[in-house]
Amino acid sequence: MSAVHLQEIRKAFAGTEVLKGVDIDVKEHEFLVFVGPSGCGKSTLLRSIAGLESIDSGHVVIQGEDVTELEPSQRGVAMVFQSYALYPHMSVYENIAFGLRMIKLPEAQIKERVHRAAEILQIGQLLERRPRALSGGQRQRVAIGRSIVREPKVFLFDEPLSNLDAALRVQMRLELIKLHKQLNATMIYVTHDQTEAMTMADRIVVLNHGQVEQIGSPLELYRKPSNRFVAGFIGSPKMNFLEVKVRSKDAHRVTIELPGGASLDVPCSADADAVEPGQTLVLGVRPEHFVEAANENVDSALTGEVMVIEHLGSETLLHVRLADDRVIQVKGSGESAAEEGQRLRARFSLRHVHLFRQDGAALQPRWAVHNELRVN
Repeated sequence: MSAVHLQEIRKAFAGTEVLKGVDIDVKEHEFLVFVGPSGCGKSTLLRSIAGLESIDSGHVVIQGEDVTELEPSQRGVAMVFQSYALYPHMSVYENIAFGLRMIKLPEAQIKERVHRAAEILQIGQLLERRPRALSGGQRQRVAIGRSIVREPKVFLFDEPLSNLDAALRVQMRLELIKLHKQLNATMIYVTHDQTEAMTMADRIVVLNHGQVEQIGSPLELYRKPSNRFVAGFIGSPKMNFLEVKVRSKDAHRVTIELPGGASLDVPCSADADAVEPGQTLVLGVRPEHFVEAANENVDSALTGEVMVIEHLGSETLLHVRLADDRVIQVKGSGESAAEEGQRLRARFSLRHVHLFRQDGAALQPRWAVHNELRVN
């Protein structure tokens, strides 16, 4: 049985549809992340699960019970918001205990739950402090503790780390991963940061304009994006996209023309039947899948002039202008000797090539992993 089942969820604001028939199954004890650009509907979807937004149609089922018409307090969920929403006049203990007192739980039971949550979150020494005496990370722990004591069926997180600085975000990501394992809980997490999604999730739901683009594990979305949107959203820096012409095709491959005039044979299968010579496709290669070719005689996929170099310590990001003025990004090692203005040959393996139709759909299945790039 799914922990949460979302069936054909639709929601509109002032005539604008923001959720367009969303179907998702969240597995028991899973850490599921909703990710997508601002305005894609991820927070609205999370609030719909919590009952903070009423949906126009569809069903929200939590552990087998249809809770679509139930109040938030009756759904068995606990939500952690982007803003900590702590009561400034209450101590940490009182903030965590507040919800339990509202449901008139015995004081002894409240004390036991609060201290257990404080031990899990390592904030036992802060129970007598007020929120103003806490750091951002400590306040977020208190907000999470307030959810833990309710012992919910599902934890909901709405961009809880976005107010923290970069170093603290990394630390809190690790804390949330450990917390998920420790509680063995079902967690649904919303973020616009694909790095957070990749590092924390068991599975990721990529949303765009109120629709699910793809659901899968982080590596599945990285290696096998189902369309150009997912390919461009997952991965940092984003994937390079270049329009290319189809030179020819047969039952086993499509031959495309690369920038500079060379051709590339890409193995593909039956879904390429609709591809015709002369048609425009989109070639996708991630910056980290290029290799700087030091030898001028080495066959290369793309050749251009280095425009800008970003030294990032462990790696170097090169912005390379091709002969037709299109710019690609090439990620090299931190020891890269590339210089601005030099001519760079960047080669890549065929197993890292992606092809997309003009409508954004990927050609399936992925290319054979044992074949290397062949430039004719």
